[in-house]
Amino acid sequence: MSKTPDSPLAPHPPLVEYYAREEDRRTWVLGLFDRTARDYDRVERLMAFGTGSWYRRRALLHSGLRVGMTVFDIGVGTGLVAREAAAITGDPTRVTGVDPSAGMVDHAKVPAGVRLVAGSAESIPTENSTADFLSMGYALRHIGDLSVAFREFHRILKPGGRLCILEITLPERAWSRAILKAYMRVLVPLAARLVARHRDTPKLMRYFWDTIEACESPPVIRAALEAAGFVDVERHVVLGIFSEYRALKPPPSFGR
Repeated sequence: MSKTPDSPLAPHPPLVEYYAREEDRRTWVLGLFDRTARDYDRVERLMAFGTGSWYRRRALLHSGLRVGMTVFDIGVGTGLVAREAAAITGDPTRVTGVDPSAGMVDHAKVPAGVRLVAGSAESIPTENSTADFLSMGYALRHIGDLSVAFREFHRILKPGGRLCILEITLPERAWSRAILKAYMRVLVPLAARLVARHRDTPKLMRYFWDTIEACESPPVIRAALEAAGFVDVERHVVLGIFSEYRALKPPPSFGR
């Protein structure tokens, strides 16, 4: 996809089954997350077979999160990544979760001391160079402009700070894509219908798959991170589905 430096880089085209125009995306998505927030953790455990916390902790450690670091978790949701970050750093007061969905923040379950604030990936409420580590778990597909968000990530990280973005991406093989689609767009919404309290929770699960299917390719995401100023950008893939984008904000001496 060809983009000029100033043109928005949305993670996927408008999904007209849900909202009519790109301008309507943010309001529609926030409304859906607000309405379904109390069901989110229950369905996540069902969808990941209870392995989600183990995987998140492993990914954070492999991306360089260590004891004593200051962490910003963007798209904190109900706190699934922030909880693991607090355990690794050893001090929950060093973890800040940022999310535009008031419903998600209201239902977040995080250790005492973790700070939860309203904000978005494109506008993080903190000063320059305040974080040692920035994480985002499965929220990249809901950003309005990846280029703006990645520049914001770069802004708030200290020189030498590290980035970890977790995302689900399409498998390369057609048969793998077909299996994953059947699971996430059919089976998970059906299961969600049985355990959810809100009628829109199955729709949230279907929407998840549709954003995964339409999302920009990993090379585009890596290129956008590099354009924002990150170095050592890499993508580690687990089971052909789970992508861990890792990157570094260069320290002052980098490249000398």
